[in-house]
Amino acid sequence: MQMPRKTRETILLAALAALAACTSRDKELAQFIKQTKLEQPTGVKPLPEVKPYENFAYAAQSLRSPFMPGSSAATSVAGLRPDSKRTREILEQFALDTLKMVGTLQMGGKNYGLVQSRDGLVHRVLPGNHMGQNDGNVVSVTASKIKLTEIVPDGLGGYIERPAELALND
Repeated sequence: MQMPRKTRETILLAALAALAACTSRDKELAQFIKQTKLEQPTGVKPLPEVKPYENFAYAAQSLRSPFMPGSSAATSVAGLRPDSKRTREILEQFALDTLKMVGTLQMGGKNYGLVQSRDGLVHRVLPGNHMGQNDGNVVSVTASKIKLTEIVPDGLGGYIERPAELALND
């Protein structure tokens, strides 16, 4: 069985076109290779200088491990606990950061600190009074600040004393 003439011519033309395309690609490739060989080699960049290793002497073996619990800046006092039987004072229902020192008052030889609570009322405090929600005990009252000592949990089941203060706002 013979193919029709038209089909043979079409196949022949397709084959010639394919061969012609291959030869033009080969010429382009040969020209690229020739041009690349003619270019001057630039060389290889030198490797960066390797700095010598410096030994590190660890000298903190005698210090406390940072991964073990230890005492913080405030030292834990053995047996320190808030007094749960003590009658709570008015200013202990407010967080310390919501209280504001508004002045002082000298009366009867005593220096009172004037503290304004969140509800707008002004209260008088003396050393020995309590304020804030962390069992804050007023230690001293000066013209510019009220110093307290708070009893706060240390995170390990005990309690620590922490200094705090309320400063006079200008």
